[in-house]
Amino acid sequence: MPYPFDCISDFMFFETELKHSDVILIPGASHPQLMERAAMLYHQGLAPFILPSGGSTPHVETTEWEFLRNVGISLGVPSEAILKEDKATNTLENSRFSLDVLMQRGISTKRVILVCKNYHARRAQLTYQLTFPFDTIFYVSPVVDKTGVTKDNWFQDEGRIGYVMNELEKVGKYFRKAIYEIGSKNLND
Repeated sequence: MPYPFDCISDFMFFETELKHSDVILIPGASHPQLMERAAMLYHQGLAPFILPSGGSTPHVETTEWEFLRNVGISLGVPSEAILKEDKATNTLENSRFSLDVLMQRGISTKRVILVCKNYHARRAQLTYQLTFPFDTIFYVSPVVDKTGVTKDNWFQDEGRIGYVMNELEKVGKYFRKAIYEIGSKNLND
């Protein structure tokens, strides 16, 4: 049965097909499911590197990067395949600092797999698209994290509604200025 908010579900929850890429990126979080998916994709040969991003947080004893790195190593990902970015405190910094790491290491950003929480997929994709070169192709591989939020249940519980609507609000906050800047630039060209 269709709901009047299906457009929100379709906008926020999406994934793309995956192809061989230069790197797998993980915007920081304290959810092991992110590295579990990235490790699976790594072992399938979809990318030679994984770059988790994230600094200190009250949700883990170390940094988000170290937490995710430890999960990856426990799943058989070689430590040399896990790149390091352990300073970011939000999605915008995850994208900027990750791009800096890749550029410093001379790693191509032509094709990138983005492993993120499913309700964070749209904001993560848009943020990385604004930060990375415009010719970067992003493949999005979302996961259900420890909150259990899905496209089919987010609207059935006040807490889950909060997760999704918080992300939707952040899309507006993150991109209001960028949309104007890009749009007005194109009008003036």
